[in-house]
Amino acid sequence: MTSKTIYLLRHGQTQFNAELRLQGHCNSPLTELGELQAKTVGYVLSEFVQEPQDWAFYVSPLGRAVQTAEIICQQIGFPVERLQQDERLKELGLGDWEQQRVPEIKQNQPELNALADWYTYAPNAETFASISERIQDWLQDPTVPERVIIVSHALSGAVFRGIYANLDYQALWSQEMPQDAFFKLEDGKVTKIQCL
Repeated sequence: MTSKTIYLLRHGQTQFNAELRLQGHCNSPLTELGELQAKTVGYVLSEFVQEPQDWAFYVSPLGRAVQTAEIICQQIGFPVERLQQDERLKELGLGDWEQQRVPEIKQNQPELNALADWYTYAPNAETFASISERIQDWLQDPTVPERVIIVSHALSGAVFRGIYANLDYQALWSQEMPQDAFFKLEDGKVTKIQCL
């Protein structure tokens, strides 16, 4: 496994998160709480990233991730113009369920309640093989420096951590996906850093 140090963050709460709507590849802006989460995570991250010029900062190109990353840049003193948007870090595409509310989806298909990976059952969703492939590609990319900050998403972040820590499929989907914490990935281990 890579010798890199990676700080993996999720974007702050969005309008759709607050409405319990799935986002996938579509987007909604951060709420006030989401902005506060981004500031708080950035403040805590600044204790770990003492010399921001020694780090690279990658972000999913989806608006909510970019909005979060820009707030974090301010908190840690990282130049916004050095942010690198990377398609490989995008959220799992959720097909026909994007913009739909989770309670309605699960009410109409109660069998989903028992499945940790229920997101992957969305009609026309991106496959697990597809998201795994793009994250593997990022992890094996020789151009990515040794010290990296990433802002991604709930599901792509869980897949990222799962692949990194070599979790089995069930364990991967059973991970938590917090917006008030981030993860340090180093030496094949994943450590949660709570912020609020």
